[in-house]
Amino acid sequence: MKGTNLGEFEELVLLTVAALIDDAYSVAICDELSTHTGRSVKLGVVHAVLNRLEEKGLVKSQLGEATKTRGGKRKRFYQLTIPGKAALVQAKSVRDQLWDRIPSLGWKIG
Repeated sequence: MKGTNLGEFEELVLLTVAALIDDAYSVAICDELSTHTGRSVKLGVVHAVLNRLEEKGLVKSQLGEATKTRGGKRKRFYQLTIPGKAALVQAKSVRDQLWDRIPSLGWKIG
């Protein structure tokens, strides 16, 4: 397994895979990211990130069944691995620790 340090977009894709559970395929991931981030998300970028996350051992993928609506093409579904879950927990922990270090500035967060 390669390094597990996550870039921002890698973390967002990994969180989206976790949120979509059994429906995590590239187009659904793009749609979900666009909806929740307000960003225009390119399918090719998501494919590249998913490949990188798979190389790191943070997700695994498998082909679904062929469907008529896709002209017989199969979807590739992604699932979080145990190291993927651990990487997300670690990323959240680091962020929470840094947020906790910010002195009260009268910010209203949340």
